[in-house]
Amino acid sequence: MIKIHNLGFPRIGAQRELKFALEKFWRGEISEQALENTGAELRAHHWQVQADLDLVPVGDFSFYDHVLDMSCLLGHWPERVQGLSGSELDQYFRVARGRSAQDSDCQCVAAGEMTKWFDTNYHYIVPEFSAETAFNLNPQRLLAQVKQAQALGHTPKVVIQGPVTYLWLGKSKDATDKLTLLPKLLSVYAQLLHALAQEGVRWVQVDESALVTDLDSQWQQAFTSAYQYLDALTHKPNLLLTTYFGDLAQHLDLALSLPVQGIHLDAVKAQHEITQVLAGLGDEKILSLGVIDGRNIWKTNLTATLAALQPIAQSLGERLWLAPSCSLLHVPVDLAQETQLDQEVATWLAFAVQKLQELKILQQALNHGEASVAQDLADNQAAIQARRQSKRVHKPEVQARLARITPELGQRLSPYAQRAPQQAQKLKLPLYPTTTIGSFPQTADIRQARRDWRLGRLDEPTYQTLMREQIAHAVKVQEDLGLDVLVHGEAERNDMVEYFGEQLEGYIFSQNGWVQSYGSRCVKPPILFGDIERLQPMTLEWIRYAQSLTDKPMKGMLTGPVTILNWSFVRDDQPRSTSCYQLALAIRDEVLDLEAAGIQVIQIDEAALREGLPLRASQWQTYLDWAVQAFRITANGVSDQTQIHTHMCYSEFNDIIQAIAAMDADVITIETSRSDMELLQAFEDFHYPNEIGPGVYDIHSPNIPTQAAMEALMRKAADFIPAQRLWVNPDCGLKTRQWSEVLPALEAMVKAAQALRVQAQVTA
Repeated sequence: MIKIHNLGFPRIGAQRELKFALEKFWRGEISEQALENTGAELRAHHWQVQADLDLVPVGDFSFYDHVLDMSCLLGHWPERVQGLSGSELDQYFRVARGRSAQDSDCQCVAAGEMTKWFDTNYHYIVPEFSAETAFNLNPQRLLAQVKQAQALGHTPKVVIQGPVTYLWLGKSKDATDKLTLLPKLLSVYAQLLHALAQEGVRWVQVDESALVTDLDSQWQQAFTSAYQYLDALTHKPNLLLTTYFGDLAQHLDLALSLPVQGIHLDAVKAQHEITQVLAGLGDEKILSLGVIDGRNIWKTNLTATLAALQPIAQSLGERLWLAPSCSLLHVPVDLAQETQLDQEVATWLAFAVQKLQELKILQQALNHGEASVAQDLADNQAAIQARRQSKRVHKPEVQARLARITPELGQRLSPYAQRAPQQAQKLKLPLYPTTTIGSFPQTADIRQARRDWRLGRLDEPTYQTLMREQIAHAVKVQEDLGLDVLVHGEAERNDMVEYFGEQLEGYIFSQNGWVQSYGSRCVKPPILFGDIERLQPMTLEWIRYAQSLTDKPMKGMLTGPVTILNWSFVRDDQPRSTSCYQLALAIRDEVLDLEAAGIQVIQIDEAALREGLPLRASQWQTYLDWAVQAFRITANGVSDQTQIHTHMCYSEFNDIIQAIAAMDADVITIETSRSDMELLQAFEDFHYPNEIGPGVYDIHSPNIPTQAAMEALMRKAADFIPAQRLWVNPDCGLKTRQWSEVLPALEAMVKAAQALRVQAQVTA
């Protein structure tokens, strides 16, 4: 009989219960035990939702991040938190966010570096390695979850990061070769597997998605030696080698050669490899096929999927398992929560719960015949056909405009060297100009006003007045602080992507389609279902009002086409590049409207540019070509005097710095503080031609940086970029922070810039 399982379930809860419990704990409003109770309740509920599975995932739940959980499980803590007082959870949150619930300002530490999880919008805490790194198994939390699942009557399949991928995900803080740590890491994995076997765990899902990336011969050999070592253990569970987000490509033979009891293939991204995997699988290994897309929200074509699975099922029999392609962490929890969603489009969708239902239908059809689920299959096929034939999806006028795109549309009138003096003359900014990235704290009053307006409890004029008051407050705060280029604070915006998507044709929006981005931070990706068109200005009146309040330059704040694309659930019936060009034309219209209204500085955020990069370098250039061109189409219709900014955050940018330069933004602001200006190493060999603001204030931590710390970071930046082309700014928007944190941090930032100007005059 074909078995079904899941690689992971969303942790946050259908109503974001985990988010709210975490934030209450951090504010000191609930105890650690109350937080633990919430975690236990969510796990129990999620396992019940997955009760139809033959194996339920255990170890996929996390209070912040599953990679940090693995570090905790391995007893692998950064030296700066070792020996500090408090519980294990206190240490955990210190690494995650720089402090725990009871820590005062003087007890805070540097939070762990955060970066994107493969090519997703999820952020993980990067493991830190050095010559002194030690591992000491700390399995109690995981074993307690195993016992909880068993006590509730479930058969657990434990989910862990594989040893090689865990090393691959981390960073060496000195010159240590990470692979030299593998032997002592494996000894701890051996202890872990023995402990799990002692608890009656029969299967462990070992996530090794480094195998879908480019690996040199040393890393390939590390996989061989690691799994030979684990295979030699005498008392351990079966291992399911699990990959996702891509194909195995040149590592396919390596993966098949590893001595494990099963292998999971992402059959959505690597469908073309199924035949090769079957040929090399052998007579005993389990093959788990990820046939339900765990990254997007469209219904699976069950009829077509069954047709492909039937011969495989006949060949493998009970050695065939079915699953989603990856963890369902990346999709919302339950479509049943959506009571106001566009009903036609809703019939085309499947969230996490519905994807598990699709999985059950496939299992039933393969085990008991398609007649046993005939109505389910008929309903599914009707939805697939309805979407394919809908006139709401394709718009001839949008497609005609797309066909008129020329290379000239992406060209500025003059090169940067000629634009920069004109912009300097017009803006009259000091050395080390200061700015912020766009948003200011979204207070309870702002969120309540927006909620009341959406529900019709607040009329339009009253809402407009309240938002203008918030904008005026943000402008005054910035003027009082002495910032040089101001922002309007984005009080009217719910999310940097959703806000724009709501005003573009071709999008719909869920009420509760939340997805975890990191920790308690959740986003609600808009659903891009059809051709994109801007019908009217989206930001113009808010920005124009803000500019009317000050003589200083006011930035027009927009989200770029690549980020809107990558942070949406994107239609899968046309190339992503086509959708991106449609978005570029829509945002271009907004850029030109802002310029015509007298806005001298326009920021087009492309926070997700790196995130969309394919996992294999051989595929990078194709993506970068259309992504950069989409940005240039958006930005480059303006005059030379209009200054174009862009912003990027929390990704590894060093390897695509040439593409970033090719975007030709006048100013780029970029995350560097949490990674200690590591990005700037790219400029040792690459002459970045334009202006850059390396972030000096880590806004994802509640810690308030000192003036001295920010000056030190900027002096480090000045070693790579001439001071005349450096800006001073935070890492990212301030939406998630409190005013009590923001004001002293920005005050210190402005003072740091002023001090740097004085130092520059002294040394001139």
